[in-house]
Amino acid sequence: MLDDDVKQVAAKLAAFIADHKGADPVILDVSETSGWADCFIIATVNSLGHLRGLARELWGYLAELGVEVLNRHKNVGSDGWELIDCNSIVIHLMSAEMRSFYALEKLWHNPAGIQEERQTIKK
Repeated sequence: MLDDDVKQVAAKLAAFIADHKGADPVILDVSETSGWADCFIIATVNSLGHLRGLARELWGYLAELGVEVLNRHKNVGSDGWELIDCNSIVIHLMSAEMRSFYALEKLWHNPAGIQEERQTIKK
């Protein structure tokens, strides 16, 4: 179960992504199944340029929120997927093709019955 601080920051980040045209942002609670993150934020971008621009804008917003980014680099999302590691929150900005192919929502769903908290952000 996500703690309230992580939930609040994740909700702000997902709303920011939606406001910047990230499609279908989802907050996925992986705290019970992952040893290295509490939640994923997954969103679809519509082009490589959109991916790069959104990642840069997001890095600025993360700095405003005081959230540390552990993996900032220059070659942003050249393969259609940018992972931004903020320790307890991991953001996945993905092309539609990457999101469909890797299906992270399905991959991190635990069929053994551990409850996952999934929240879809709507504008």
